[in-house]
Amino acid sequence: MNNFSYELQVSQEPTIGLVVLQTDQRIELDMRQLFDPITNMHITRIPSDAEVSTDTLMKMENDLPAATSLLPRAANFDVVGYGCTSGTSVIGASKISELIKSSCKTRRVTEPVSALIAACNHLELSRIGFLSPYVEKVSKTLRKNLQESGIETPIFGSFNEGIEEKVVQISPQSIFDAAVNLDTKEIDAIFLSCTNLNTLPIIKEIEDKIGKPVLSSNQVLAWDMARLAMGGLSQNCIGRLFKVNKL
Repeated sequence: MNNFSYELQVSQEPTIGLVVLQTDQRIELDMRQLFDPITNMHITRIPSDAEVSTDTLMKMENDLPAATSLLPRAANFDVVGYGCTSGTSVIGASKISELIKSSCKTRRVTEPVSALIAACNHLELSRIGFLSPYVEKVSKTLRKNLQESGIETPIFGSFNEGIEEKVVQISPQSIFDAAVNLDTKEIDAIFLSCTNLNTLPIIKEIEDKIGKPVLSSNQVLAWDMARLAMGGLSQNCIGRLFKVNKL
């Protein structure tokens, strides 16, 4: 009988977790593109209403611990991201961090709002054009959060959509046209808000057209998760955000 012994090799790739809204059809596709395929990515879903309002967004606070607890218990996460921009503005970044850390083992937590603020600081941006798929009321709290962090949003545009499942149906061409239309001398960049908005295919096109950085919810979230995890991104990330190396 032959006995074999093997040396245990511990993976050095970042281990990341992602909490995705039940109604979101876009963020997983984007994250698979933005992160290297060998990055250890684990995803869980959280219940979310079809209609988007401050009340329905706030309901996710109660479901967040249970959703996060479904991530692998044995995993020691470098970072866990919560994939909802407007939900973060309503629940609060610090509360989201507290709830996620109470339900899984992770060193860091981030979400699109904190990620956007970090990205703006990284690129030295202080005035951005804000494009949202939702009615203005839903974005009001988020814009206030940004203002309190020193980021003004003097230009605002919206598709006035109240049903989450319709957001993913907004065409990249419509987003491109709306974003270009927002550009003025008043702003340093444009932000495309919402993790369910199909933005990655047109970020470079918009940047080429307006000559300014373009940020999106999924793009800044991936960038910030990789920054906090100290690695994991694909070599083919799109946008000026990934070209400025000051991490």
